[in-house]
Amino acid sequence: IEENYTKERKIPMSDCIFCKIIAGEIPSATIYENDEFKVILDRFPSGEGHALILPKNHVPNAFEIDPAQAGRAYALAAKLARAMKEWCLASPNEYPARITAPLPDRQCSISHIHLIPRREGDGINVTWTPTEPTDEQIAAVQAKLTNLI
Repeated sequence: IEENYTKERKIPMSDCIFCKIIAGEIPSATIYENDEFKVILDRFPSGEGHALILPKNHVPNAFEIDPAQAGRAYALAAKLARAMKEWCLASPNEYPARITAPLPDRQCSISHIHLIPRREGDGINVTWTPTEPTDEQIAAVQAKLTNLI
């Protein structure tokens, strides 16, 4: 566990719940592990099989993850998604994976990926309120981001 602080929240890494899980201080239901990642079942899942891919190094948020490590995390997510599909025989189009960054009201301060197996009628909703930007607003955001990449 790295003993420094997150930039946004000033929480010691030793207080990070995921770092404690990785260190074995908090028990977890591990379903996969290698030198770089630990995959556990979510203790408070949205549904059966809801898993979290945790990097073993403390990555405070999605802005600070090494791009190569992010690629390996998503390669692992694809491998796990295929296993989940086989396990629950769900539609291949019903496997959302989303990366999350820490929020101020959360106990965690590490970037991680959620994998949630989906079944028809499971009641799980990953939603947001859609907006309707104008073509000009879309073009302005496109130009800003294109110039920064």
